[in-house]
Amino acid sequence: MGKKLTKLKDLAARAGRWLGLASSPPEPKATAVVVSDRFDDMTWAETFEEASALQDLAEELNERFDHTPDLLCDLFLSAFKAAPRLRDRADMDLSRLINHQVVTAMVGSPEYEELHRATVGDPYAAAMAVLAQSDALRRLLEQTRDAQEKGQQAYDAQDGVGDAARAVAEALARAGDAEDENGTVPEDVAAAVGETIAGAESADEAAQQAVQAATQALAAVAPTIRTAIRRAMAQAAEAAHEEDALMRAWGVDKGQLERMPFEERALLAERLRTGRLGQFADLIGRFRLMALGERARKVENAPGELVGITLGDDLSRVVPSELAHLGIPVMRAVFAARYAEAGLMLYDSRGEQNTGQGAIIACIDTSFSMTTADPAGITREAWAKACALALLDQARQAKRDFVGILFSAASELSVHCFPSSAPAGIADVVDFAECFFGGGTDFEAPLTAAVDLLEAEFNEAGRARGDIVLITDGECGVTEDWMHRWNETKRRLDFRTFGISIGNGPATAPGAVLDALCDNLRGLDDLTDPRAVSDLFRVL
Repeated sequence: MGKKLTKLKDLAARAGRWLGLASSPPEPKATAVVVSDRFDDMTWAETFEEASALQDLAEELNERFDHTPDLLCDLFLSAFKAAPRLRDRADMDLSRLINHQVVTAMVGSPEYEELHRATVGDPYAAAMAVLAQSDALRRLLEQTRDAQEKGQQAYDAQDGVGDAARAVAEALARAGDAEDENGTVPEDVAAAVGETIAGAESADEAAQQAVQAATQALAAVAPTIRTAIRRAMAQAAEAAHEEDALMRAWGVDKGQLERMPFEERALLAERLRTGRLGQFADLIGRFRLMALGERARKVENAPGELVGITLGDDLSRVVPSELAHLGIPVMRAVFAARYAEAGLMLYDSRGEQNTGQGAIIACIDTSFSMTTADPAGITREAWAKACALALLDQARQAKRDFVGILFSAASELSVHCFPSSAPAGIADVVDFAECFFGGGTDFEAPLTAAVDLLEAEFNEAGRARGDIVLITDGECGVTEDWMHRWNETKRRLDFRTFGISIGNGPATAPGAVLDALCDNLRGLDDLTDPRAVSDLFRVL
C-alpha cells in the first residue's frame, strides 16, 4: 500500500485562519487605563523621580504584585487631570483588567469629586493622594490576587495562541519546501502541519476559557474593589483637605507651594503637622482671619463706628433727611445756607487710626508655664504664637519690619527678623514658631533687645513710632536703672508698648511691672477666641 499524499493547497485552506493571525497579529492592547498625552507622561515621570515615597511604594508593591507601576500612574493621572478619560475594558490588556476595575471604581465613586477638587492640576497633591491610598492598595491587591493571576493567565494564553499560529505558518512553509510537481506533500510533513493546526485550535480554546475565567474572577471582586476604593478616596480627600487647611492656616499660598520641589513641600507639610503647633492650625487660621477682618475695618482718618449725629459740612456723611431737601425746590436754598454755615446734620463716627511707622516687635514668653493648657486644650504658648503670626501678617500688610523675640530666663533669647523688604520664608516662620525654651521669666533681656532694634531702625532709616507687643503669663521685676533707661528711650523713639497677660494673676494690677511697662495692658482668660485682642490689630 503506497503512502497517502496530501495536497498543499488543502493544508493551506485548513491553516488559513492561523496564517492570517501569524502574518497580521492583533495590535497590542493598552496597558494604561487613563488616556494620556506627552505632557501627562512627562508630569508623572518628573513627579515620580522627585518623590522618593512614590518610588518606595512602587518598588514594594512590584515585589508582591504584577503591573503596579502602571496602576500608580493611572491613579496619579486620575487625580491630576482635569477631565480624565478612561479606556474601555475591551481595549485593555488582559493582564491590566484589575487596574481598569480599580481606576473605574475610583473615578466613578462619589468621593472622587471631593478629592479631585483638591488635586486637579497639582502634581504634588495628586501624588500625595496616591500615597494616602497606599494601605488600602496593599489590602486591595492582596484581596484581588486570584483575579489578577487569572487575568495574567488569560494574557499568557492569548499570547500562546499567537505562538501556535506562528508554528502553523512555519510548518506550512516546510510543507511548501517539500511539495512535489503534483502539488502534494509527503504524509509525515502533512501530519506535522496537522499537529500544529490542532495545537493552535487547542491553544485558542484554552485562551477562551482563560478569558472567561478572568472575567468571572473580576466580576466576583468588583464589589470588594468598589467598597475599598470608596473608603480610600474618602481618606485621601480628608488628608488633602487637612493639608490644604494646614498650609492656609500658616499663610502658605498656592503659588509658593507650586514652586516648591516635591520633597521640600512634603517635609514642610510633615513639619507643620507634627511640630509644636501642629494641632493648633485651626487657632492659627482663626487668628489670621480675625486680623484680616480687622484690617478691612481699619481706615486711617476715615469714619469708623457710628456714635450719633453731629453738625458740619461733610457731604459724605449727610443724613438722608437732609439730602431729601434737595428734592424740594423751595428747600434747596435752606440746604445751601446750612452747608455754608457747617450746620448740616451729619452721622458722627469714631475713627480708628494706626499710628505706628517703625517695626512691630512681638516679645513672646516661652517659659515652662506657657505650656499650660485651658479646658479646650489650647496652650498659652499656642495662643501667643498664633497671635504673633497674625502680627507678622499685619506688619507685612503695612510694609513694616517684624521681629519675633522669644524669651524665657535672662540668658534664653531667640531673635527672628522679618524685614519688609524681603519675603518671609515659610521655613524661617516655622523656625520662629517652633522655638521654645521652657525656663523661667525675665523681661529685661527681651525688651532691651526690642528697644535696641527700634533704635537701630531709627538711626539707619529715620523711622520712629514702632510697636512692641509683650505676651506673657508671668511676672518679674526690673531694676530701677533699667526702668529709667526704658522710659527715656520710649520718649525719644516714641514707640508704644502693648501688653497681654495670659491667665489669672496679679500681673495686670495697677502698679505692677507690666502696668508700668505698657501703654495698653489687658488680661486674657479665654484662649479660644482671638477676638479678645481684635482692637489691637486695628491700631497697629
